[in-house]
Parts: sequence; C-alpha cells; structure tokens
Amino acid sequence: MLRRVKTISSALSRHRAVSTWSPLTTAFNTRPEKRINFTKNEVGLFGVPELTTYEGFYVLKEKAMFKTDDLIEEATSADRTRKMVTIFDELSDTLCKVADLSEFIRLAHPSPNFCHAAEDACITISGIVEKLNTHKPLYGVLKAVVDQGDRLETTDVDKHVAELFLFDFEQCGIHLEEAARQRVVHLNDCILQFGQRFMAGAVHPRSISKNVLPENIRHFFSADGENVLVSGLYADSANSMAREAAYRLFLYPDAQQEHLLSEMLKSRHELATICGFPTYAHRALKASTVETPEMVGQFLDELNEQLRPRAAKDFVVMQQMKSAECGFENPLAPWDTPYFTSSLKRNYLQANASEFSPYFSLGACMEGLNLLMNSLYGITLKNTEMGPGESWSSDIYKLAVTHETEGLLGYIYCDLFERQGKPNQDCHFTIQGGKVMPDGSYQNPIVVVMLNLSSPRWSGPTLLTPSMVDNLFHEMGHAMHSMLARTEYQHVTGTRCSTDFAEVPSVLMEYFASDPRVLRSFARHFQTQEPMPEEMLERLCASKILFAASESQLQVFYSALDQVYHGNPEQHGKNTTETLQAVQEKYYGLPYVANTAWQLRFSHLVGYGAKYYSYLISRAVASWIWQTYFERDPFSRTQGEKYRRGCLAYGGGIPSRLLVSNFLGREITPANLTSSLINELDMYSDRLKSIDGRFR
Repeated sequence: MLRRVKTISSALSRHRAVSTWSPLTTAFNTRPEKRINFTKNEVGLFGVPELTTYEGFYVLKEKAMFKTDDLIEEATSADRTRKMVTIFDELSDTLCKVADLSEFIRLAHPSPNFCHAAEDACITISGIVEKLNTHKPLYGVLKAVVDQGDRLETTDVDKHVAELFLFDFEQCGIHLEEAARQRVVHLNDCILQFGQRFMAGAVHPRSISKNVLPENIRHFFSADGENVLVSGLYADSANSMAREAAYRLFLYPDAQQEHLLSEMLKSRHELATICGFPTYAHRALKASTVETPEMVGQFLDELNEQLRPRAAKDFVVMQQMKSAECGFENPLAPWDTPYFTSSLKRNYLQANASEFSPYFSLGACMEGLNLLMNSLYGITLKNTEMGPGESWSSDIYKLAVTHETEGLLGYIYCDLFERQGKPNQDCHFTIQGGKVMPDGSYQNPIVVVMLNLSSPRWSGPTLLTPSMVDNLFHEMGHAMHSMLARTEYQHVTGTRCSTDFAEVPSVLMEYFASDPRVLRSFARHFQTQEPMPEEMLERLCASKILFAASESQLQVFYSALDQVYHGNPEQHGKNTTETLQAVQEKYYGLPYVANTAWQLRFSHLVGYGAKYYSYLISRAVASWIWQTYFERDPFSRTQGEKYRRGCLAYGGGIPSRLLVSNFLGREITPANLTSSLINELDMYSDRLKSIDGRFR
C-alpha cells in the first residue's frame, strides 16, 4: 500500500512539473491541429486576401505587372520626383513579394492546384524580370544616376544600393553590344542546363554486377537482380571493406559527369570574360566580404599552413583507432574519417543522439531561443493564432517577434514537421522583406523557417538530436537577421547581402547552441523537467568540437578546389580529376585515391560557383564576433545591443567588408580571419584535454 501511495505521489509530482512549462514550450510540444471554421472569413495565405484560393495567384501577378509598368514609367520620366533608388526598390519589392511567396508555396503547399498556380506565377515574374534586364531606357537612367549622381539628395546607402541594382542589370550583359549580349543570354541558358543535368547525375546511384564485390559485403548494398546499387559512401558503416568499396565504386569517374562539369566551367569562364572579368571567380566575388579571389586564395593558403600540423594530430588519432579496430596496420583513407569521427563521439565520449534527445523537446528548444533573444535584444517570441486559410498546412506555427519598446518587428512562420511532398531540407525563406514605406511606417518582414522533424505523438513531444538543435538555432539565426535588420530598402534587408556575410548570423547562433551556459538554460527532460546532468552537458559540448582541425582542413580543400575550377583555366589539368588531384595534394592531409572522381558528385559546384569559401569566411567572422562579444557572457544585453545596432541592423545596406571591419574594429585581412579560426581550434584542444582527464 505504501509503495502504491509513493507511486501516485511521484506521478502527481511529475504532473505538477510538466504543468510549469511556459506557454511557448507547451505550444511547440503539441502538434497544431486544424480548427474547423464556422464564422470567420478566410484571410488567405500569409494574410494575403487574394490567396483564399489558388486563383489568387493570377490576380497577384496581374497586379504586379500593372504596377511594374507604372514604376518603369516613373523611373524613365523627366518629371520624376522620387530618388531613382527608391523607385527601383519599390519595383524590386513589387516583384519579390509575388516571386518569393510563389516560390515558397510552389515547394511547400500540399495542394497541386496551389503548387501549379504558384509555379505559373513564378514563371510570369521571371519573364518580367527577363524583360526588365533588356530594358535599355530603364538601364540608362539608372546608369546615369550611378555615374553622375541623382538630381535629388542621396546618402551613401542610396548610392550603394543603386550600384547593386546596376550590377544586377549588367549580370545579364545589357551594357554590351547586341551580339555579345545575345551570347551572354545563350551562355546563361547553357550554364543552367549543364548544372541541372550535373546535379541529377551527382546523386544517381551506380549499378554494378554483384560479382564485382566480395560475397561477405554484398549484403550492405541494395540488390537489383544480378546487380547491386551503390547509392552513397556508406560512411557510417562499421565494415571497413564496405566503406572502401562504396567509396571506390560510387566515386568512379563518369565520362558524362566530366563532360557536364567541364562544359559548365567553360561556359562560366566565357560568360565572365565577355562581361569584363578576368575569371568567373572575380565576377562571383564582386561586392562580397573578401571582394577578390586573390584575397580568398591568401586566406586559404594561410589557414591551410596553420591547419596542417593540427589536422595531422587528428589523423594520428584516427589511425590509432583504425589499427586497433583492424588488429593490424592499415593506412587511414578518406573513406575512414567520417566513420571514426562519429565513432569517437559515440564511444569515447558516450555521446549518442538518443541519450540527449529527451532533454531537447522542441518546446524546450524554442523556449531556449526565446530566453536567449530576450536576454540579448529584449525580444519575445510569442506563438500567435492564425486566421482561417492563413497557413498552407495544419501543422504550422506562427511566431510574433515583439520588442519590449519597439513593438512588433515581424512574423516567423515555423514549418517544422516532415510531410509527404515537402522538400527534405532545412532552410529559411523570405516571404516579405522589411523596408521603410512612403508614409514613414515600416513594412515588417515575414519569413518561414523550414525543418523536417518528426511530428509529436500522443505519447510525447518531438525530441531533437543535438545536430537538430544546431540546425534549429542556425535557421533561427537567419530568421532573426531578417527580423532585426531595419533597412530603408528591401533589396538589402536581412539575409539579402553578400553570400559570405549572409551566413554569419546563423553560424554565430551555432556557437550559442554549443555553449554549456546556454544549453543549461533550457535543456530539461520533457517528462520530469530535470536539467541535463552536468557531465552529460560537458560531454555533449565536447563531442561537437572533436576533430575540428581535420574537418576545417576538408572545408579548405573544397573551397580551394572551387576557386581553382572557377579561376584561370591555365591552372586546370587536362580534366577536372587531374585538377582535383593537384589541389588535394596541396590542401588536404590524406592522399587522392586513384581512379576516383569525388568532384563529379559535388553538387555544390553548381549552386555555390566560386563561393563555397563563404562557409569558412562566415565561420571566421562569426568566431571573431563570438570571441570578442559573447564568449565571456552569452546572455549579455549590452553586447547583444552592440551586435544588433552595429551589425544586424544594416542587412546588406553597407558593403559587408566595411560593415564587419567597423563592427570588429579591425581590418578584414587573411591573417585576421585565420587568427580567429586558429585561436578557436587551440581553445577546443585545451578544452578536450581538460575533459579527457576527467572522463578517463
């Protein structure tokens, strides 16, 4: 009887604990349910009244077309009364509001009717943009303003944004003679076609006769009659022979992929030279934080020099692990590094995802973000009820982002759960950019954060792995950049800035997600509300920094390869694989594997095109900001305000190199960027030594 009373008492205690979760935690730990609407009128997707039905997309695009014509007429009028950049930004805003919303709905809406209508709107707006890109009178008036100044008073921001609009124009060759312009149009189409086909081939599985494989590892691969399908690198397999076989077979050279990549690179180089750039990399890096390929090269070389001895230590540890596992000396190879990295995290530090997930319910993580935003910026994230028809699925949350004195800053729609047909990617979409309106009010930003988490069950909330927590913080970093940038023009709002700066706020959020003080503020068991034990917390944070040097070296290698491919063709070998081999020898600590062509599976060459280095630059700048402003106290309101006012508020309204230099008080140089990353790695090493001594 006493045991029964104790059990009831414990259950009541747990119930009381659970009931103390905040309203935000409770909301995100419960799946939103579709409510039956009896009385209220439909408000339309994102509150756009035309979008109560899919036919509304036809209305939106028609309105955009008419307004575009009016703005063109205003811009080219001799009686113009507004600044040219203001008219161009309104033109951009008019088209982006339809294009960005349509692009998102095309990807995310479960209804085919909505998807088709949205896609049609995307095509229409793209057609309008193409016509604008060949509108010489419009280009002429903008060019005159950039070269000679506007007849109305302008600021440095006005001039910068006008130059960005002009560069966008000239990307399509409007400033060239007609034959050259037509060649640019043709090359852009070729690049698109080659890129799409290359990306499709990059993920295509390789089918081979099962007799090629030793019988004892055939079961690791999918059977296809007398063949087996090798669909990836099988990097997590504990069988070293399976890992090696997958690597050699999946990455075996493919003539068609080689042709597509080579032709895409040739087309990009010709496009750049026609437009007046020495290489495609010079074209891609214009208006970036680092500005030139030469600076990127110096940064990669300096970082590589200092990484080499540090990465070598990582490889020594992995080699020891491999020798111990095999029972004999077997050289470490590229197919081993992912396996031994995850193996050490799992076994040496006992850090597997399922152990930590109960402490990371979705609701707890959102409350952690809310606490952090409130501490740093005085901002509250409030789950807000939507009107009928406002969301595209029944499992969407809407967050109102409210400042304690400034009021509403914008809305974040959270599309967090997996569903059939939804893109399997974690990303941030801008639906409406922030800007100052003609009456002086502010057009608040609207964004979507998309993840692919499992839905809450009746037995409990959605639980996140540590990597999912990192992804959530990363994407919310993009969203908060959009919320906190209070720019005059939507063309440069929030994440609409150079690629190598756009990732800085999101990467910085990963530092917060990896800090024990921040995790301690919200990592609580979803059933008992007990905080994560300190030893677990330390092991988790340590697991995130294992083999950081070798992982950074791999990113340097990828970045250098991307730069060489998009640089001077004289640097290339007779094919892309020969180039790969030369770059790998210089920038990576493990040797090239003969008869493999890893680059032919590297689809980022299409999407990033000479900008893959952006990850490293963003990380260097984020690390620099973290070390300077937040490492001492990740909840500092004083430092948070400095970061908001001195960095986030400008979006892309100030050239990013100038913005970062002003904020950090030091010039952006290869040496300073390298120093920030190397300091971080050395601090990681010291932390791991300390933890290693306690856990042994």
